[in-house]
Amino acid sequence: MTALTAQAAEPAPPAARPPRRRGAELALLAGAVATVLLGYVCSGLAVHGRLPQDTGRYALALGTAALLAHLAVRLRAPYADPLLLPIAVLLNGLGLVLIARLDAAAPGRPAAGAQLVWSALGLLLFTAVVVLMRDHRVLQRYAYVSAAAALLLMLAPVLFPPVNGAHIWVRVGGLSFQPGEFAKVLLALFFAAYLAANRTALALTGRPVLGRLRLLPGRVLAPILTIWLLSVGVLVLERDLGTSLLFFGLFVVMLFVATGRIGWIAVGLLLAGLGAYAVAAFEPHVHGRVEDWLNPFASIEEGRGPGQLAQSLFAFGAGGFLGTGLGLGHSALIGFAAKSDFILATAGEELGLAGLTAILLLYGLVVARGFAAGLALRDPFGRLLATGLASIVALQVFVIAGGVTGLIPLTGMAMPFLAQGGSSVVTNWIIVALLIRLSDCAGRPEPGGPAGPAPEAVP
Repeated sequence: MTALTAQAAEPAPPAARPPRRRGAELALLAGAVATVLLGYVCSGLAVHGRLPQDTGRYALALGTAALLAHLAVRLRAPYADPLLLPIAVLLNGLGLVLIARLDAAAPGRPAAGAQLVWSALGLLLFTAVVVLMRDHRVLQRYAYVSAAAALLLMLAPVLFPPVNGAHIWVRVGGLSFQPGEFAKVLLALFFAAYLAANRTALALTGRPVLGRLRLLPGRVLAPILTIWLLSVGVLVLERDLGTSLLFFGLFVVMLFVATGRIGWIAVGLLLAGLGAYAVAAFEPHVHGRVEDWLNPFASIEEGRGPGQLAQSLFAFGAGGFLGTGLGLGHSALIGFAAKSDFILATAGEELGLAGLTAILLLYGLVVARGFAAGLALRDPFGRLLATGLASIVALQVFVIAGGVTGLIPLTGMAMPFLAQGGSSVVTNWIIVALLIRLSDCAGRPEPGGPAGPAPEAVP
């Protein structure tokens, strides 16, 4: 009896600590760097017939940058998701390979060097975010500051001349950037803070109309209508369909996640459709893109030669299942946007359907791991922020891939990490850094991470 009592009094064994998986991340990073270098060598052999002279320097630079980013994660976010950083390095490296390959086809307009500098800056900011920000909840304090900054960034391009028919660029001296790329992260932060504070009112208040659909009171409905009008305003002033759809789609997705009411998806689609239809009918630049989407081969039938969308479709068709091989395609015929809007056509032609599917699956993994981090977090703000950041990647990939394949009208946005664009690559590295910070907080053995007691659970 005494023995049984003593056995019952023994303390329970300590709970197993969750694995950190930093070794798996390092191994995946090595595979990502090796894959990029293999692509760079194959592209150089196909285009120039010899091994690129700067292969060693490129390998050293890429490997060093990836190792430093890994060390930052290992030291400051040891419980972070091990897939996010390797996927980002692989996509960014593949983008550099494709841009360098297209530079060889259009030697008068080199872009790989500048893209490499922007990628290094993005990795530097990634490291800074991971090292300096220990708790994501501090961002909630700056919700309205973020909203004001995002609004200023969205309106800034209106003051500058249009580029290729759209007001999305700010040019100061020899430097140019797209403020909308940074605004999307600030908007995700603001939406997460606003919805975390008002999710109960959005889900439960209002008087019923048409069955279970509720008409919200003005104080709750006003911000939603404001966001819709802002998205249409961006489209009218900047002639940028993609940015408008991204901003409004981001808000609708986060609104659905915050309330769990699928009716918001229907209302969002209706409002976005009405706004896009009205602007496409009366704004010549957007209307022209819709016409090209409806009949991409019209310019060929009229004897003017294939347009960009037609050339993109030809590139996808020429790639087949396995592709022509890196450096052996002809997607440079697309023209000035081959390295930016249409870089996915180069990937489709030279890597084929198999390679294109692999790229889209990599994006899908980033989105899925972002959603998984959001589900594992207990505080509403962190959950919504992770969902919003992952949704930015999902919406942007859908809008761009849909545009270059003829599924939806072209938008002029940049494919995350792949396409030429310093603003885009820097912003996407910041998104990955925030997702790593959020996934680290979600995976820590103590709820709430290093900031102290656990935040209240989402009801």
